[in-house]
Amino acid sequence: MTTAKQAAVLIFLAYMYGSLFAPESEVYTHCGAILKGMSDRNLFRAGVALLALCAALPALADTQFRIRRMSRDDVPPGKGQCDIRLQVDNEVEVSVRRDMVMIHTIAGRDARDDGSECNAPLPDRNIEGFNFQVMDSRNEIRLVAEPSRRNDFTAIVHIRDSAGGEGRYHFRLSWVMGGRGGPTEERRGGGPGFSWNNTVDYRGQGHGSSTLNNSAEERLFDVSVNVDRGGRILVTFRGERGRPPLAFTGTVIASEAGRLKADVVSEDQRLHGPMYISVDDRRNVYSITLEATDGRDRLRVNWDRK
Repeated sequence: MTTAKQAAVLIFLAYMYGSLFAPESEVYTHCGAILKGMSDRNLFRAGVALLALCAALPALADTQFRIRRMSRDDVPPGKGQCDIRLQVDNEVEVSVRRDMVMIHTIAGRDARDDGSECNAPLPDRNIEGFNFQVMDSRNEIRLVAEPSRRNDFTAIVHIRDSAGGEGRYHFRLSWVMGGRGGPTEERRGGGPGFSWNNTVDYRGQGHGSSTLNNSAEERLFDVSVNVDRGGRILVTFRGERGRPPLAFTGTVIASEAGRLKADVVSEDQRLHGPMYISVDDRRNVYSITLEATDGRDRLRVNWDRK
């Protein structure tokens, strides 16, 4: 696309030059003497200036788009999240502000959207618990600037792809929702002391069930597993339509060969037990089992990836 823009400008400049300095033009009549006196050196300088202008054209090859609203509901309550997915050729700088993405093309073809989505716009005020996480990449990707008052609350990410052709890049921005002040972490889930800053997030699409004593099974669908730097864990299952999510909080007590063991408690703080979670290095959840009890009632949870 950049090459096409350069060619278009060159054609336009050639057309203007031909129109202005054609023998029948007025400009030619008045400027003929000046043109005759112009040396080859001056013509060379003009050519160099024209080439410099064309070299600067890639900086103009920018694009922007509005991020679509997230349709899935597996993000824990109180957590703002934007998943930015792009196809990138060579090198770009990506700016995210509110629900808009601006892409500055440094080299190569313009990048394009590949399914970006947000459950809420990035706040245009002081952001609590901001986190940047690389979900998928082929080469180099890094956060250049966090949202702040200095940059009008814009997250800026630099991507350099040197593998040739387009490469898929997916990064996630997350933050605490729910306003300023107050016990935000407990209000939005995660349990006492849970920190949403720099969490490790696992996701799974599948199905399962929960059974309390001998009552009928409740069907479970997609699951999210969030582990903070202190080893505290939040596990949230999406239930059937119209039913609230089923959530557990606790602490990871063991992790080995893609299997997490956590001591968890139900959302009402009544049922305790060990939860076993199988994951992979791409942060996919494959299976979850739980048996929790308070000495009288017993809850069983079994879940598997599709």
